[in-house]
Order: sequence, then structure tokens, then C-alpha cells
Amino acid sequence: MQSLLIERKGNPVEFSYPIVWEDGFKAIGSHLDMLGLSAKKTCIAADSRVASLYLQELSDALKDHFRQVDLFVFPEGESSKNLETVQKLYEFLIQKKYERRDLLIALGGGVTGDLTGFTAATYLRGIDFIQVPTTLLAQVDSSIGGKTGVDLDQYKNMVGAFCQPRLVYMNAASLVSLSDRQFASGMAEVIKTALLRDAEFFRWILSHRQQIEARDTESLDAMIRRCCEIKAMVVEEDPKEQGIRATLNLGHTIGHAIEKLMDFQLLHGECVSLGTVAAAYISYRRGFIPEEDYQNIRSCLRAFHLPVSFCKVPAEKILLATKTDKKMEGGQIKFILLHPLGNAVIDRTVCDEEILEAIHILNGEA
Repeated sequence: MQSLLIERKGNPVEFSYPIVWEDGFKAIGSHLDMLGLSAKKTCIAADSRVASLYLQELSDALKDHFRQVDLFVFPEGESSKNLETVQKLYEFLIQKKYERRDLLIALGGGVTGDLTGFTAATYLRGIDFIQVPTTLLAQVDSSIGGKTGVDLDQYKNMVGAFCQPRLVYMNAASLVSLSDRQFASGMAEVIKTALLRDAEFFRWILSHRQQIEARDTESLDAMIRRCCEIKAMVVEEDPKEQGIRATLNLGHTIGHAIEKLMDFQLLHGECVSLGTVAAAYISYRRGFIPEEDYQNIRSCLRAFHLPVSFCKVPAEKILLATKTDKKMEGGQIKFILLHPLGNAVIDRTVCDEEILEAIHILNGEA
């Protein structure tokens, strides 16, 4: 078993919880016992696909640690990440008479973690929840840091709350069941994480491509742990995105715009890949990174089967969609650039012309 503690110190401590890596679900009960979270009722929330793979196994691992284990299953996909699904989960919890001392468990990827966490933050003004991420994207990014929320119409994560989990439990074996496309989507967040904080890690990813694609256990463990370490450092310093945490949004401004305009037909990581190329291009044009770094970023994303070009939506529509991004501040986009590779900065001076030029590059029009 490996573990990493994420903690925001203060008087009292603002939050503190472990991230643990195990092979299988058998150990989850003992971890919950140590945290004083067992012996209550617990509800496992999962989408239909993950439920068919892991729900019974996880439920069996918990039944000796809880008085009652309930299962809430919803349709797979981003289209379920909305207030309607949250309301159904509220109603389920009310029917099962869940109280503040009971526990919610998010079993699955980013959609499940986001909507379950938001439900935990708001049901009875807050109950405990834990994250059990089963996708690469969730393990390296979305399960850590307490960002929760749902989409409103086609506006990504427009309704949400900061709510830290009590535990992040990672079952390394769950990555075996991921499709190649979902695995690649997660790699976009891995590469993004390296670019914004650790240039040496980015070079490590390039040199270990074959092992990562083969899903070599040792390489994946090292890669996921480094991503978690970086995310933990940033979240501990800035848990509610008042400053440096915004750098974790590298690639997300244009990425979210494309995701929305494509009606979520592209995976989140695929859109982050496109947004990262655009951000890297603006960084290169401003002289913050050399052309070689820009080309290496494109090559790395392409090597992991991620898109680096896109021509399905006019550039002007993508630009307009960025104006409704939740990261707007005072009418200005908080754009994340590389300055240099391995160091992300918040820039409020990126103009429409620069954004359009970067989108035209994605579209192959420049």
C-alpha cells in the first residue's frame, strides 16, 4: 500500500485526508475504519458502465463495515452530470433516511466524482464523501482537491462547490478495464500537469511512452503518484482557486469551449489536449517558450493518440464560447500560459486576436 497525505494546515487544520493506492477493493473497509467513517449507512454512486464492472465487488468489501450499503446507479456520460441527476440522488437519500453522519461514495470517473461530491456538499448542508476513482483522468486530477459541480444546460461545471473528500482510494487494477480512448483522455491531464509544474516529469513521460501505453504497473504507479503530488501541492497552497490553483486550468479555457460546442461528443481530455496546444502556441508566439518546446508538446499529445487539430467549429464561435467560461474575472479571461515549460502563469492580457490565431492554428487555417 502506498499513501500520500493532502493537508491544508491552520488552527484548526482546514482539511486533511489520505490518498491511498491499493490493488483491489478489499482494503477499503479498514481505511474507512481508521478514519471513523464506518458503522453507518453508505451509498455508492456509480454510472451504469462502472456499476457493471465494480459495484458488486466494492459493495461486498463494505458490507461488514456498514449497517447498510445502498447503490445509486445513473446513465453513463456527461449528459448525466446535471441538477436532474443530483435531484434524483437527493430523493434516493431522503427515501433511505440518510443523515449527516452517513457517507457517500463516488465510484467512477470525473462525472461521478463531480456530481456525487456536489450532492455531498449540499445534502443536509453537507455530509462526508469519499472518492474511488476508476479512470486515469479521475485518478490524476478530478478526484483530488475538492472541486465538485454539475453542468447547467451546456455550460461546463457552472454550478458547484468546494468540498474536500475524506479519502481518495485508488484501485490500480481498475485502469485495466479502460478503453484506449479513455486512457488517452486521462493522459491529456497527465501531460498538462507536467507542463504546468515539472519540466523533468514532462521529459520522463516522453521517454516512458512505450511503458505507459503498455500500462506497465510500475510506470503507471510512478506517473499517477507524481501527478497527485503536484495536484496536492497546489491545492494545499490555494484550495479555493484564489490564485495559483487557477494554473491547473491550463488548456481548459479553449478546451471547455470546444467541449460545450461539440455537445460533449469529445471526451474532456481530448478537449484539454486541443486547449493545451492553443495555450502552448500563444506561449510560443509571446516568446515564453521556444518553438522546439511547442512542437514537443504537440508531438507528445499526438504520440498518446490525442487530437492536436480541430476544424468542426468556426474559430469565431469558439472565441465567443470562451466568454461564458466560469474562469472569467472582471470581463477578462484568466488565460494560463507556459513561462517557461514547467511553469504555468496566469495572464489576463491575452487578447481576442491571439486566441483567434491559436484557434486558426488548431483549424489548420494559418
